[in-house]
Amino acid sequence: MSLIKIKNRPQKSNEGLSFPCSALLKQLYANRGIINDRELDNSTKTLLDPKQLKGIDAACELLYRALKSTKRLIVVGDFDADGATSTALSIIALKALGFTNIDYLVPNRFDYGYGLTPEVVDLAITKGAQVIMTVDNGISSVSGVNHANNKGVQVLVTDHHLPGNKVPNAAVIVNPNQHACTFESKNLAGVGVAFYIMLAMRSFLINKKYFTNQTAPNLASLLDIVALGTVADVVILDKNNRILVYQGLARIRADKCRPGISALIKVAKCNQKQLVASDLGFALAPRLNAAGRLDEMSSGVELLLCNDTQQADILAEALDTLNRSRREIEQGMQDEALKILKELSLNENNIPYAICLFDPDWHQGIIGLVASRIKERYYRPTFIFAQSKDGEIKGSARSISGVNIRDILDLVDKKIPGAILKFGGHAMAAGLSLAALDFKLFEKTLNNVLESQIEKEVLTNIVLSDGTLSASNFSLKIAQELRDAGPWGQGFDAPLFDGQFNILQQRLVGGKHLKLVLSLEMKTVDAIAFNVDLNIWPNASLKLLHCVYCLDINEYRGKCTLQMVIEKLSPILP
Repeated sequence: MSLIKIKNRPQKSNEGLSFPCSALLKQLYANRGIINDRELDNSTKTLLDPKQLKGIDAACELLYRALKSTKRLIVVGDFDADGATSTALSIIALKALGFTNIDYLVPNRFDYGYGLTPEVVDLAITKGAQVIMTVDNGISSVSGVNHANNKGVQVLVTDHHLPGNKVPNAAVIVNPNQHACTFESKNLAGVGVAFYIMLAMRSFLINKKYFTNQTAPNLASLLDIVALGTVADVVILDKNNRILVYQGLARIRADKCRPGISALIKVAKCNQKQLVASDLGFALAPRLNAAGRLDEMSSGVELLLCNDTQQADILAEALDTLNRSRREIEQGMQDEALKILKELSLNENNIPYAICLFDPDWHQGIIGLVASRIKERYYRPTFIFAQSKDGEIKGSARSISGVNIRDILDLVDKKIPGAILKFGGHAMAAGLSLAALDFKLFEKTLNNVLESQIEKEVLTNIVLSDGTLSASNFSLKIAQELRDAGPWGQGFDAPLFDGQFNILQQRLVGGKHLKLVLSLEMKTVDAIAFNVDLNIWPNASLKLLHCVYCLDINEYRGKCTLQMVIEKLSPILP
């Protein structure tokens, strides 16, 4: 549905790189802004210093006072994979650092909504909270923190989401995106922020000579959890995040990871020794997220906390079952959403700046996924709403490149004060609540604001290609090199190429995926395209296609073969 334009990445000089790799990979690195070998150093010694984070010393002081006085500390997490990994990491690290009077709480999204609300504070108090540490949330929890203060409970906010005009009156805030924070990477996930606080706390306790009778814990053992949460939250993989993910993947491949992560890999049928960042994002994270979407994320946290292999397998199987249910619900909602849009007869000339859909029967836990699917199909910022409390609806938004959806929501809020009951998020994803009666007003105002704020060209889906590949580059060796060269991800895109190929064979598998045998310069290669348009494919009369693809390795029964994974394909008509 969306207009797709393929554009070649600008070719940049790779003269500053002497990194031992193929000429192809060296150019791919250069095209992504890597100008010297230091930027490819993924050792932990090149991580940014925790001291750069505003509030980090005060956070350590607060935690130290809680430790010495054995105050009851409750970690309050979010209900997605980043929140679950942040929560589990904090509990594991704090216990290793000597905390004993601690517990965690991940509110049910359907009963309590997002963040540290007053109701969540009261729930934490029932668990004995004297100190609350939020992870992956809290920067927008003004009323919740005020309520905690009134109850005599100190709050340490650790978050990575963009702050609004008003920040909570917490005892301490650690957030790389808060005003006047000099931390060079603004792209830490919630789990990354939690990890940095634990690193700082370890150094703080060493300076206090706290570990006189024991060895200070090796917190690098938690990098598997950091990698999972970082990739799952689709934050930009700048150099610092690439180090965190690289080191976490190295631990996982070496089987030095949590039993829960190994169990997730097993139910996802991935190869642990060959695991890459995309496996974390597309295979493990959805199963972990299924807990928060359909049930309670505490089951996901318990999986990550679990030290018993057999118990971890049982918990992972339960999450896998939930994930299958999630897929069925998501497919049904997506079909209903597409039916609504089809009835609107949208085309490139009349499609709105943003798509807003609401159905009272849709599942709150799935709306973000459906928003992503619709956004991909129509290439518009997409808002999907479901029924929430009496008279309220809850929305989840997914955006496109060039549209900071949280900033747009801020502008909409100013245009129609009071209509948005609450909102938060970051550039590419956000959540909000409305009174159901204000849905149409919100939709109209949103489109008006977008029309006034963005250029029409932003709404064109531009796919960046690394150019064409010669037949000599179609080899297992090159595919393996590219696979190992990451971690690839958001903001450090995996290599994509485009070109024209002859079609030798084509057939459907799984009802909606197209298996192909293609040829280029007398060389044949297997290919697969997922979720193809069944109105076009398969078609025996089509002998040529143009596609955007990546090189991949297909492993089947222990045998590895080269495979193209096609991202976009267009038939070339005879």
